[in-house]
Amino acid sequence: MNGSADSPPKKQFCLGLIAHVDAGKTTLSEAMLYLSGKIKKLGRVDHRDSFLDTHRLERERGITIFSKQAVMPLENSTVYLLDTPGHADFSAEAERTLQILDYAVLVISGTDGVQAHTETLWLLLERYHVPCFLFVTKMDLPGADEKKLMEQLRRELSEGCVDFTNRGEDFFEKLALCDEAAMEKYLDSGLGEDDIPALIRQRALFPCFFGSGLKTEGVEELLGAIDRYCLPVEDSGEFSARVFKIARDAQGSRMTWLKICGGELKVRTPLRYTDQSGEELEEKINQIRLYSGSKFETADTVQAGQVCAVLGLSATTPGQGLGAADKAEEPVLEPVLSYRMILPAGTDPAALLPRLMQLQEEDPQLHIMWNERTRDISVQLMGKVQTEILKRLIQERFDLDVSFDTGHIMYRETIADTVEGVGHFEPLRHYAEVHLLLEPLPRGSGLVLESSCSEDQLDRNWQRLILTHLAEKKHLGVLTGSPLTDVKITLAAGKAHLKHTEGGDFRQATYRAVRQGLMQAESVLLEPYYAFTLTVPPEQIGRAINDLRAMDAEFSSPEDAGGMSRIEGSAPVRSLAGYMNELAAYSHGRGRLFLRPDGYRPCKNSDSVIREYGYDAESDADNPADSVFCAHGAGFNVKWNQVADYMHLESCLKREAAPEPAAPVFRRSLDIDERELEAIMEREFGPIRRREYRAPERNEAPAPPPAETKKEYILVDGYNVIFAWDSLKALAKERLDLARGRLMDMLSNYCGFTRAELVLVFDGYRSPGNPGSRTEYHNIHVAYTKDGETADAYIERLANDIGKNYSVRVITSDNLIRLSALRSGVLRTSSKEFAGEVDWVLEQIEAVLRRSNPDPHKTRLKDGKQ
Repeated sequence: MNGSADSPPKKQFCLGLIAHVDAGKTTLSEAMLYLSGKIKKLGRVDHRDSFLDTHRLERERGITIFSKQAVMPLENSTVYLLDTPGHADFSAEAERTLQILDYAVLVISGTDGVQAHTETLWLLLERYHVPCFLFVTKMDLPGADEKKLMEQLRRELSEGCVDFTNRGEDFFEKLALCDEAAMEKYLDSGLGEDDIPALIRQRALFPCFFGSGLKTEGVEELLGAIDRYCLPVEDSGEFSARVFKIARDAQGSRMTWLKICGGELKVRTPLRYTDQSGEELEEKINQIRLYSGSKFETADTVQAGQVCAVLGLSATTPGQGLGAADKAEEPVLEPVLSYRMILPAGTDPAALLPRLMQLQEEDPQLHIMWNERTRDISVQLMGKVQTEILKRLIQERFDLDVSFDTGHIMYRETIADTVEGVGHFEPLRHYAEVHLLLEPLPRGSGLVLESSCSEDQLDRNWQRLILTHLAEKKHLGVLTGSPLTDVKITLAAGKAHLKHTEGGDFRQATYRAVRQGLMQAESVLLEPYYAFTLTVPPEQIGRAINDLRAMDAEFSSPEDAGGMSRIEGSAPVRSLAGYMNELAAYSHGRGRLFLRPDGYRPCKNSDSVIREYGYDAESDADNPADSVFCAHGAGFNVKWNQVADYMHLESCLKREAAPEPAAPVFRRSLDIDERELEAIMEREFGPIRRREYRAPERNEAPAPPPAETKKEYILVDGYNVIFAWDSLKALAKERLDLARGRLMDMLSNYCGFTRAELVLVFDGYRSPGNPGSRTEYHNIHVAYTKDGETADAYIERLANDIGKNYSVRVITSDNLIRLSALRSGVLRTSSKEFAGEVDWVLEQIEAVLRRSNPDPHKTRLKDGKQ
C-alpha cells in the first residue's frame, strides 16, 4: 500500500511485545490491534492468519521468527508496535529490538507463570533500561491464579510490580513502596495519577494487568494505561537514529530498519556513515516506509519516536548509530554451538559464500565462517529450531538443499596474568613496532581496548590505526584457536619510521604483538554454561540430582513447585546436550527443563578438549607470533620467545605496587548500664564482653559527637546496604562474603569514631534449616536471621523492643521497613543517605591518620581497607 503517511501526533513512541515462547504474545498483539481499530478482524495463530506473523515459516510453525512492526493509533498517541520472537533460539533478534524500545509489554502465561526465558528477558530489559508493563494472559484457563501469580511476579521479577487490574484501597501505598522519592511524597502530600508516568519511565514501577488476549479481556485497560502513562520521546532536535535490522523486500531491495531517536529524517537526505571496513560513505535516502504487517505507507519525513524502513543505504549494519546516535551495546545472548554446513554434491562452497553473507548481514549472530584450508562453511546458531529455519531459508532464497552436522561447542579463551606483547614488522623499507599490555578481566567483559601511549612517542593517527586493527580482527587464543575474551588490551608504546612506515606495517605489528603476548601468558580455556530450571515429579528428584552431579552442575536445594520438585542452577553446555530427551524418557513426559545462556567459565576438562582440538599455535600461519627484523638490507624472522632480545623499545610492563596494610579497627567500651536494654541485647547476642577503647595516636583527637538525650541504637539491613552502595554491589557480584566482610569493617570503623551502638542484620531465610546466629564483630553486633525470618521482620521486632526508651535509627531503603518505622515512631535513614554519613566519618579518620602518620602511602578507609 503506497501513499503519504498522516502527520504524526503530538505523542509517539516505540513499544515492544516480548515473551517466552507460547505465552500468548502474538494473540495479545492481535487483540491490541483490533481494539485500537488498526485491523477489522481478529486473526489467530492456530488459523495461520495473524496480522504480524506474515512469513510462511512463522504461520507453519505458529511462532514468531522475525520482528514485525505495526502502527497502532490510540486516543492520544501513535504507537509503533514491535512484535519480537519468543523462542529462545531467536533471542538475538529479540535482543537487537530491545535496544530501540521506548517501552515494552512483557507477556506472561497465566498457566505457566514466570519461566526461565522470562527471567532472561527481564534481565535484558534491565540492561537496556526499558520501562515495562506486564500483561498476564490466558487467565480464562484452568489453573490460572491471579493472587499466586502476583506474588510470583513480585518475588521473581521485582517488588515494583503492582496490580493495576484490581487496584484496591492501598493502591497508592503500594506505589509509594516502589521508590524512595515516591515514599517521601506519599508521606508528605500523597501520590496521584500524575506521578505514575515518571515512576514507570524510571523503572521503579511495573504496572501489571491480567486478562485474556484470545477473549480480549483486560486488553482495553492495558491500552488505556499505555496511552495515558507513556511519555513522549525526549527529542534533542539533532538527528540521530539506530539501525536494528537489515532485510530485503519481495523485489530484493535492501531495507535498513531504523528507530529515529532525535530530530528528523527526510527523503533524498544524504547520510554520512562508516561501513564495517572503516570507510566513510555518503548515500541518499531513496524512500521511507512505515510498515504495518506486510503493508506499508511511504512518508516524506519521519521524526523522533518513529520506526521506519529506508531504502538507499548499502552498507549499514544492525546496532549501528547514525547521526548523533552511538553504536548499540554488544549483545549478551550469543550462540554457543557451531554447525558445519553440508552442501549438495557439486556445489562450490567458495561461490556460495558471498550469497550466504546476505543472511549474516540480516542476522549478525549467525557468524558464517569460512575455513580456507578445509574449504568448509560453518555457522554459529542458538539451537535446533534455528538450524531448521536456516535450512528452509537457504532453500527458499537460493534454491539449495543443505544440511548440518550435529554441531560442536564454541569455546573461548582468556588469560590469568598480565603480560606484555611485542610485535615488530621490519622487512626492507617497512617499519613498525607495537607494545601491548594484556590483562585479564572479569567474566563477561569481552575485549576492552585502550591506549596509554604518549603522543610524544607515537603520533595520534598511528595510535588510532593500531586500535582499529585491534578491533577489526577476531583474535584467537593459543590453546585451541578459540576466540579471545575477557581481556583488556592497552597500547603501551609504539614506534614508526619517518620514511618507511605504512599503514599495513602497523597491522602486522599489532597482530603479532597480541599473539606474542598470548604465547607468554597463562591461558585459560572457557566453556559455555546454561542456567537451568529443572522440574521433575518428587519421586524422581534423586535421579535428577545424581544426573546434575555427574554433569558438573552447580545447583540449589530442591523446592516445592505445586506438587513438583524444582531445581535451579547452572551447568556446562556440553553436559546438558541431549538431556532433554533423557528427561522426557525417565519422567514419562512430566519433567521440564528450561535453559538460558549463562556466560563462560573455566573448562573443567580442558586437557581433554585441548588434546581433541590438536591445535598448534606456532604452526598457525594466519596468526603468527614471531616478528620480522631487518639487518644488512634484508628482513629475518625472530621467534616469539626471542623478540625481547631484539625489540627497539624498552619493556613497558611495570611491577605491581605492594598491597597496602589492612585498615585499623577502632575499639571502644560497650557502655550499657540500663538493665532492660542489657537483657534484650544479651538475649540476642549472648553475654556482653566489655572492651576498652583504643584510639589511634594523633596530635588532636576528633571532637566527640554531641550529647544525646537517649542512647542511640542503629539497626542496619545488611544486604539492602550492600546492594545500595555501588562499591559493595560490585564486590558482591564477585564474592558476596567479601562484600559482607567489607561492610562489617566499614561499620566497625564508623562506630569506633562515633561511639554508636550498631546491630547489623543479614537475611538467613533463604537457607533451609538455618537456625540463625548472633555474634560480635569487634565493636558491632551481627545477626543472621533464622530460616523463615527476614531481616525486616527481625529489625521491626528488635526496634519495637528497644525503641520505647532509646533512640533507634533504622538504616534501609526497604520501604516496607521504613513505612513500619514511621508508624512506630522510629527514625529512618535510607541506605544512600547513610553512605554519605559513613563516608564523612571515614574521611575524618583518614585526616587524623594523615596528621599522626606522615607515611607517603595514603590511607584509604572508604572501601574498608587501608
